Amino acid sequence: MSIETLLCPADQAGVARAAALLRQGEIIALPTETVYGIAADARNGSAVKKIFAAKGRPQDNPLIVHIDDVGMLPGLVSEFPERARLLAAAFWPGPLTIIMPRGPEVADECCAGLDTVGIRMPSHPVVRQVIEASGCAFAAPSANRSGRPSPTTAQDVWADMQGRLPLILDGGPCAVGVESTVVSVVGAKPTLFRPGHITLEDLERALGEEVELSPAILEKLAEGEVARSPGMKYKHYAPRADITILEGTFEQFKAYVEAHAAQDPACLCFAGEGAKLAPFPCVEYGREGDGDDQARHIFRSLRALDEQGDRVVYARCPRKDGVSMAVYNRLIRAAAFRVVAL
Repeated sequence: MSIETLLCPADQAGVARAAALLRQGEIIALPTETVYGIAADARNGSAVKKIFAAKGRPQDNPLIVHIDDVGMLPGLVSEFPERARLLAAAFWPGPLTIIMPRGPEVADECCAGLDTVGIRMPSHPVVRQVIEASGCAFAAPSANRSGRPSPTTAQDVWADMQGRLPLILDGGPCAVGVESTVVSVVGAKPTLFRPGHITLEDLERALGEEVELSPAILEKLAEGEVARSPGMKYKHYAPRADITILEGTFEQFKAYVEAHAAQDPACLCFAGEGAKLAPFPCVEYGREGDGDDQARHIFRSLRALDEQGDRVVYARCPRKDGVSMAVYNRLIRAAAFRVVAL
């Protein structure tokens, strides 16, 4: 696959070009508040197939459909449950995907054989302008080669997708930095399938009830288990390096890295720690204990490991609550679930 790719500003002309391509059944890359995505008209199955081809993405991995108004929901969902209404009122537009019963207009290719569909109303102005100009609700996973770290700048998209789609809109760096929270309101209890900027605690406050936590958030998806949400696969978000997460204090982390110096390791550490780990090459991914800061930096930092040519990486372990749960969820998949308790 090799086509001419245009990288252009997300200005009025760029938005118009993107909207025209979507209406023509093409795919485009554009910024959201979470990460950059590859978009295709969610009602056009042949267009959606181009996303999978461009990413090299398995077709058993469902896609999220993006809208800019709840008035777009009829046909995309067969029901707008009360729990979904509560969540939409609290968090839309914003980085929340709600899994609901799918409607007849969603292309089968979006749903990986499921009878549900994930819907999100992003807050990024560029996405909203493209939806309004095109009239398309669009399916959009992250704009990276499948399995690679998600892109948070247009330059990261270019590195992965140049020659694979006709247009990349450059809207600057993404503010959130990790993909949307995914919660299902189908079934007896609401269930969190993917953590993000909107936390478990946020969801429970909005709903006034307990939200179940899918075991696949912090553990491997069980053999043969269906992925109910994007981001549940075994190895995901990964650089080329082999990453191992080390759980413990900074002193324990430093001692472990020094004991394994023969492996010529690099370190993925918190802000301000790199100088203390010399002579090992380091990439810092946010302040310790600050989930929002870590989320903004984690994917760019994983890509920086590749840019340094690192092959063995030891990573500091974030917390597993609040927004930090989202960071840990991405990092543990990037590490293929290799964790050492110190």
